[in-house]
Amino acid sequence: MIFDIPGTGKITIENVLLDYNGTLAVDGRLLKGVKEKINALSNTVSVHVITADTFGSVENALEGTSCRVVVIPGQHQDRAKLDYLQQLGPEKTLCAGNGVNDRLMLKAAALGIAVLREEGTAVCALTAADILVSHILDVFAYFENPDRLVACLRN
Repeated sequence: MIFDIPGTGKITIENVLLDYNGTLAVDGRLLKGVKEKINALSNTVSVHVITADTFGSVENALEGTSCRVVVIPGQHQDRAKLDYLQQLGPEKTLCAGNGVNDRLMLKAAALGIAVLREEGTAVCALTAADILVSHILDVFAYFENPDRLVACLRN
């Protein structure tokens, strides 16, 4: 997927790397509509979900979903997420997250999107991101209607 942002240029996204708790899920429960959006998006880009799986629910919640689920250790989560992003290629990856442990990947990604849900958004994650949205479904909508992203980021 190519986004042509006036004043910035073209951004090619091949991967989407998503945090789970606080971004795709609240209290370990997947938000309504997310599974369907991931499956639709996976026809265009490679979708990855990365998490320490605080509630132990990610595997069941995303069963049958067209994405790669990566469970990371409980320590140094910020580095683990950044390391995974580095493997994917930050210059071609959009990341979405909300926590302190997401800040490094949000900053390094071609596009970093902070998501504000019930869990909240860490200020350092917000300042590391390019965009703040109020729901993860807004991130999927950028792929369905790229002009929304262009309107937000154009210079």
